[in-house]
Amino acid sequence: MALAPGSCLTIPVGTRFQFRTRGTEPLSAVAVTMPPWPGDGEAVEVQGGWTPTL
Repeated sequence: MALAPGSCLTIPVGTRFQFRTRGTEPLSAVAVTMPPWPGDGEAVEVQGGWTPTL
């Protein structure tokens, strides 16, 4: 999925996801969670990129 400035997307609860830039420009993102984020144990940071599945 290609995102552009001003894009919005919904990620269902329990979905594994990763954002990355494919060009030379830095990636910036603003995230809002509703309901509020449940806590530090909800997300796990992993190193490196994932192999795309889409």
